[in-house]
Amino acid sequence: MKKLLVILGPTGVGKTNLSIELATYFRCPIISADSRQIYRGMTIGTDAPSAEQLQKVEHYFIGTLSVEDYHSASEFEDDTLALLSQLYETYNIAILSGGSMLYIDAVCKGIDDVPNIDPVLRRQLMEQYRQEGIDSIRMQLKLRDPQFYDEVDLKNYKRVIHALEVCIMTGKPYSSFRTNTVKKRPFEIVKIGLTRPRKELYNRINARVDSMINRGLIEEARKLYPYKHLNSLNTVGYKELFNYFDGEWTLDFAIDKIKQHSRNYARKQLSWFNRDKDIYWIDLSDESVDVKEVIVERVKMW
Repeated sequence: MKKLLVILGPTGVGKTNLSIELATYFRCPIISADSRQIYRGMTIGTDAPSAEQLQKVEHYFIGTLSVEDYHSASEFEDDTLALLSQLYETYNIAILSGGSMLYIDAVCKGIDDVPNIDPVLRRQLMEQYRQEGIDSIRMQLKLRDPQFYDEVDLKNYKRVIHALEVCIMTGKPYSSFRTNTVKKRPFEIVKIGLTRPRKELYNRINARVDSMINRGLIEEARKLYPYKHLNSLNTVGYKELFNYFDGEWTLDFAIDKIKQHSRNYARKQLSWFNRDKDIYWIDLSDESVDVKEVIVERVKMW
């Protein structure tokens, strides 16, 4: 059976270089599971693979969409499964690499078949959110789906709005679509989680942010500033600099916040992934472990 090798882990842990090393060994392509690297013009802020790295190994879903395009985990599931069916005509293995939790789960486990949303409705609700705030959206959701209202993080406006979209589109509660059933895939999945001691990981994250600034993140963010209202730009590294451009924060404060929010996101990723018992974890700081050899053996034995 064909295999999908999933390389996952928190931001800044070292997924990109290892994935390229493994793809070179297996002579296979890499599918990016990063919900922001898929957008053009966000290369530095998402720490997307460099032009040199992209030349070494064929990558998919890097810089393929405009920041104005809407893209969901459900669409990523469909796109990736369609791509894999093509790739498996040539390759016996493909690599899925990234840290976007919902995107990885969508491919490996599947997500519930929620209807596509009318873009006109989406724009209307987003405009309502901008004009009235989240409270009016919450109240509509509470009336239409009190069960999900009691479960959802009410501070997460994207999830609240999406649930209301589904309620309005279908006339049914959003909770009625959430079955959490794991879908059977026509390929074997080998999940490898990468980790490091927390202090080391945080130091790497801080250093990476400094590197992004030196490589031109501020200039990249200025070009994207006109699109700051879009969901694609509600992203660590950009939203903090937008506050700086608006005069709300100093540059040093914004950079410190990028580092803090990146560390917070890494904790969130680890908390999410740690619930998945199918992940085999490797500590990249353990110099006694030949990481590539261990992964190759895991793939062969699966």
